[in-house]
Amino acid sequence: MSLYVQETGPAGAPTIVFLHGGGGSGWMWQPQVDGLSDYHCLVPDLSEQGRSVDVKPFTIAGSAELIAELIRTRAHGGRAHVVGVSEGAQTTVALLAIAHDLVDHAVVSSAMVRPIRGAGMVGPGLIRWSFRLFVAPFRNIGWWTRLNMKRAAGVPDEYYWQFRQTFRELTESGFTNAMIENQRFRVPQGLDSVTAPTLIVVGRREYGTMRDSARDLATALPGSLACEVVHARKMSVAEEHNWNLTAPDLFTKMVRAWITGQELPAELQPLQAVTGRRGA
Repeated sequence: MSLYVQETGPAGAPTIVFLHGGGGSGWMWQPQVDGLSDYHCLVPDLSEQGRSVDVKPFTIAGSAELIAELIRTRAHGGRAHVVGVSEGAQTTVALLAIAHDLVDHAVVSSAMVRPIRGAGMVGPGLIRWSFRLFVAPFRNIGWWTRLNMKRAAGVPDEYYWQFRQTFRELTESGFTNAMIENQRFRVPQGLDSVTAPTLIVVGRREYGTMRDSARDLATALPGSLACEVVHARKMSVAEEHNWNLTAPDLFTKMVRAWITGQELPAELQPLQAVTGRRGA
């Protein structure tokens, strides 16, 4: 089965593919689709999520293959700029490893490639039980949905109904596969051949594992620049993680600047101790 894909923008314009984070869907990119309306935008719902819930199973490697085929068949000129957040960023990295010739520029925001301490003790069985105990019984309870939206995902209030719909449609299989794939993803082989300029970004307040992951990717990707994002207002870790929603104008400005070769916004500062071949 094919992924559900929202397609907007003028015929003939360069294509941008937006890849959402785990447990979300394409609605998370609406501010960028609106702000980049002069581009041809492809916004898929990844496997077992959103309106692609029946496309099973979700894996990062499998998603990269599906996105490669999407670019080949629907991107203008058979190439695209690719922008990913969280698990969508991991998928972007996997795509670069297997089909970097399809990518003009890439933006990788908060892609984890290192293990979280203690995560090795959390297997599929425990994740399934956590879904049954803490997700399934509460999916129709408004206050619980709003609490998860704010505390766990950092999603602004104006997206409550979109978040609620996605939360209600989340399946045990989709939840488990997304969690396991996120935990197990590591720097893939093949990145040393990537020629697409890649911007790697992470929030200044995000966890050390995420920041170290950005450094690892900068080392592995020859055409990369790694930056930390310094927001004007204080944000929670969750808000910094999903900053395409919590600071949408800045995120959109960053994407446009990167793919057009303009100067990046001042809020993006070089990430210290990066050994990538381009940038800091």
